Amino acid sequence: MTDRTFPEGFLWGTATAAFQIEGAAAGRAPCIWDTFCRTPGKVHGGDTGDVAADHHRLWRQDVRMMAELGLGAYRFSVSWPRVLAGGIGFYDALVDELLSYGIQPCVTLYHWDLPQELETGPAGGSGAGGGWPERETAYAFAAYAETVAGKLADRVSLWTTLNEPWCSAFLGYASGVHAPGRTSPADSLRAAHHLNLAHGLAASVLPSSARAGIALNPSAVRALTGRAADLDARRRIDALANRIFTGPLLHGAYPEDLLADTAALTDWSFVRPGDTALIHRPLGFLGVNYYAPAVVSASPDGPRADGHGSGGRSPWPGAESVAFHQPPGERTDMNWSIDPTGLYDLLMRFTREAPGLPLLVTENGAAYGPDLHDPLRIRYLEAHLAAVHRAMGDGAPVEGYFLWSLMDNFEWSYGYSKRFGIVHVDYETQARTPRSSAHWYAALARSGTM
Repeated sequence: MTDRTFPEGFLWGTATAAFQIEGAAAGRAPCIWDTFCRTPGKVHGGDTGDVAADHHRLWRQDVRMMAELGLGAYRFSVSWPRVLAGGIGFYDALVDELLSYGIQPCVTLYHWDLPQELETGPAGGSGAGGGWPERETAYAFAAYAETVAGKLADRVSLWTTLNEPWCSAFLGYASGVHAPGRTSPADSLRAAHHLNLAHGLAASVLPSSARAGIALNPSAVRALTGRAADLDARRRIDALANRIFTGPLLHGAYPEDLLADTAALTDWSFVRPGDTALIHRPLGFLGVNYYAPAVVSASPDGPRADGHGSGGRSPWPGAESVAFHQPPGERTDMNWSIDPTGLYDLLMRFTREAPGLPLLVTENGAAYGPDLHDPLRIRYLEAHLAAVHRAMGDGAPVEGYFLWSLMDNFEWSYGYSKRFGIVHVDYETQARTPRSSAHWYAALARSGTM
């Protein structure tokens, strides 16, 4: 590698998620986000994913746009509810279209759109008896994964089982700021394990030709001070944000300190013999989603902000005495601090923790205003790609970078109020217009040099 030049074969891609861009809600089964969007006060402006960016109708145009931007890869998620409704043909055609333009399809099997029927569970209409806290959901996911693989695996080699299982478990079942909006700390821990189990089960049904990985959103956790209490706060959050997943995934066991920290909530008896061995399958790669670091202290009276929305309970079961702090400096429109050193630190951490395991930056990007000229986004991307390049120079086996996101979309509980896209979407007309950042990224993807 030369200075600011990435190696030949480095994957330059963008990423999206089905619920955030597809629309065409009538052509799929309902999911937990459909229900959540229709719960008053849960989503900004009462926005829904019914139309979103209308990608289900405009997909050919969108693939052609990716090709014009010179992108080499596209990471998209398959909608489990759409597959349940018999709509897998959409993804079959999408894969063929991507390949016709020389764009590598990278499939994510789950990006938060759990079918509502699985969340409702045996409790009938209460919506509180199923979902990821239940073991059966992991087996249902494996069956779905096998169906998708049977249709696409002959042309798709790069597979992500789950996207950000931390958000699914803790924002969905502990804080309630994401669908399904439940607030049970004990259930969030059960959900985390069954998401891990789902990864292992799904990876086991993918063909041997598939490179199966998982996209985590690991936290670059930093202590506010060097005091012992603050360092212990860092340890607690690192266990809940990171090691609850990397423990079984990379090492075949949950960390003992995590089990001790959460003993008042659960005895972890839902972890059955053989589970961690199944989760601890060889990974084809580890995906790293990164946006901002976390700064913590032990002060119970400090500010409490998890960086993933407000209005819910704490998403950190067993860490009630930990406070979160907003570091000084620039922030994006999400009010997330800008610090590319966190991405470097995470890439080097996994390089040390799992030597030889290929890494992909599966999400990185920033929300800014609607303007077509977006120099702040370009500056953000350039700084974070410089951190990736530095990590690679220091030995991190990073094979690709997927910018979040290709286009403006439904930003979960923020609705359409936040824009991450390098392509602007006019939601009234669905017109797509590449921003300055899209042209900047296209030039980088073609040259490999910043």
